[in-house]
Amino acid sequence: MKIGYLMNSYPMTSTTFIRREMESLEDLGLEIKRYAVRHWDEALVDPLDIAEQDRTHYLLTNNIKSLFSAFFGVLLANLPGFLSSFMLWRKVCKNAGGISIKQFAYLLEATYFYQQTKRDGIEHVHVHFSTNATTVAMLAQAMGGVSYSFTAHGPDEFVDPTLISMGLKIHHAKFVVAISNYCRVQLVRFSSYDYWDKIIIVHCGLKINEFIPSYHFEGSNQDLICVGRLCPQKGQLLIPQALAQLKPEFPNMKVHFIGDGESRSGLEAAIDKYDVRNMVQLHGWKVNSDVRDRVVKSRALLLPSFAEGLPVVIMESLALGRPVISTYIAGIPELVDNSCGWMIPAGSIECIVSAIRNALNACPAILSAMGKVGRGKIEDEHDLKKIAQQLYEKFTA
Repeated sequence: MKIGYLMNSYPMTSTTFIRREMESLEDLGLEIKRYAVRHWDEALVDPLDIAEQDRTHYLLTNNIKSLFSAFFGVLLANLPGFLSSFMLWRKVCKNAGGISIKQFAYLLEATYFYQQTKRDGIEHVHVHFSTNATTVAMLAQAMGGVSYSFTAHGPDEFVDPTLISMGLKIHHAKFVVAISNYCRVQLVRFSSYDYWDKIIIVHCGLKINEFIPSYHFEGSNQDLICVGRLCPQKGQLLIPQALAQLKPEFPNMKVHFIGDGESRSGLEAAIDKYDVRNMVQLHGWKVNSDVRDRVVKSRALLLPSFAEGLPVVIMESLALGRPVISTYIAGIPELVDNSCGWMIPAGSIECIVSAIRNALNACPAILSAMGKVGRGKIEDEHDLKKIAQQLYEKFTA
């Protein structure tokens, strides 16, 4: 069977989990064609992600002439299909507040995607994230194209579900994947309880053999690691203030930030404001192997997020035998509890301070035990071999 995977921007530093998912499905015998609406603007660092660029067919990037050619081609050769898609597109526009250039672009992309998937012999399309790429897949299907499914993650998708026509997308999809129980109930809220069985839970997963755990902890190690895009929803700007309160007690501790993004300048300003420059190190983006090495060298992962789906970096840290400090929001409490980490309310400086203090004061034996529990959770619930089999069975049903 030949299927297509469609994303908005791909590859990105944050989409490694999608690459792993496709590779695992290919190991099971599926042939997968990669599509993306646009090329990611930022530089990639991991060689495997860089290699994915050459394997990805872009709908919009450097393709404007072909989009218009496809639009008029479908209009002339498949008028009934075009009109069916056009009527659905009008509903999408109404939900989005009216017709706009952006909405017209989705219709153009859908006509091109409809033609291209037919040329490529695609039998089904799966989309990650329920935003514009899923709109394109839905409109292409309405033209007479192949069926589609999508994986919803959150949190941005859940901010205004009507604006992105979430209910329409669920209605027209062959099936919908939610990455957590929390995600599933949000999707039901945004559509109908009638779709409960259509919306299935399939966790994001890891190639377990790539994550060799270490349960050894040095009592003197006071390094924590924070991995992810530097952005408001991750809550990283609270960390310097917490470090300032801990500085008299733990003058040698250090937080390593891996990632970059729009909050970089704000984080730098907070580091200087609270005079904790010697307690942090900003590494920028790193290749995946370097991230794994740094996680293993750390005492715990620190991720005080305000909004999330279920962060893959939490899975990676637990898989490597490292406990996690994070917030009890969205799907995180379904994976992290007091047996493998420290859960805190989002936005509380005092709780961040307390959790870091507990992590730094915990003896190596306690940390090791927590690491083993965390690893066991990943093996049970987030092994990509098991997850790929779930998806394979849905795609081929």
